[in-house]
Amino acid sequence: MKLFITVVITTTMILSCNHENETNQPSGVNGQLVGQSDCKNNKSGSGTTEVSDSLSCVEYTFEATNNKLLLKHINAGFNCCPGNLSCNVTISNDTIIIQESEQHALCNCDCLYDLDIEVTGIESRQYQIQFIEPYIGEQEPLNFSIDLQNAATGSYCVSRTFYPWGF
Repeated sequence: MKLFITVVITTTMILSCNHENETNQPSGVNGQLVGQSDCKNNKSGSGTTEVSDSLSCVEYTFEATNNKLLLKHINAGFNCCPGNLSCNVTISNDTIIIQESEQHALCNCDCLYDLDIEVTGIESRQYQIQFIEPYIGEQEPLNFSIDLQNAATGSYCVSRTFYPWGF
């Protein structure tokens, strides 16, 4: 009987938590990885205006006519042989959470990539953007605020000094 009560209470708690998370996710908000660069070889002094490999940046553009937020994560760190790259986009209250991941880590090296992420169903208001990246370790996370009512475009960068950044 004690086991039965424990199972019922645990199941109720799990269902309660899942229901709470569902209410935080506005209906119609979806996100996906829509493009990516090849592994960048981190050339320095090439004369281009590319973002330094010691920075991880996000450039964003909001298209109010179709409620679409386009994010370009510049210098995202992954394995050199990642298989498929992907991201899971969720929203909780005012925070858009982008969790990046790779299918495999088959090589003994890491690399920088540029990722194009599309989030649809977004309203013209303020949000916190939070990236969850697999290789940042103890480095500064890529978290920032945007106000889509006042700035439809913008960018944010953090300094990164540990491999694969900064080489």
